[in-house]
Amino acid sequence: MYEETPRVELTAAAADLLRRLRATHGPLMFHQSGGCCDGSAPMCYPRGEFRTGDADVLLAELDVEGVAEPVAFWMARSQYEVWSHTRLIVDVVEGRGSGFSLEAPEGVRFLTRSRVVGA
Repeated sequence: MYEETPRVELTAAAADLLRRLRATHGPLMFHQSGGCCDGSAPMCYPRGEFRTGDADVLLAELDVEGVAEPVAFWMARSQYEVWSHTRLIVDVVEGRGSGFSLEAPEGVRFLTRSRVVGA
């Protein structure tokens, strides 16, 4: 059921922010839950700091120019079931998101936008 991996891409602003965060925090990962708060905002963590398991799906290993290793993008399986027909676009917007995500002190937050793809 989950062998089809939705496409995930980064805007230029998101890639720039990831390069800065990587320089400070080391290898990175994203996790996007289906929770009530910041549900459309992927949380950025040092790679491996957020524990993933059977309730999560690895959607992509994002290559970022200037970053040695890919940035894993995980999503809660329940959220994936809703968004599996979309192209996910990770962007950056002004404003504070979750205090748990690495970009919070920067005064910006990651945001997932989506575009429906063909059936």
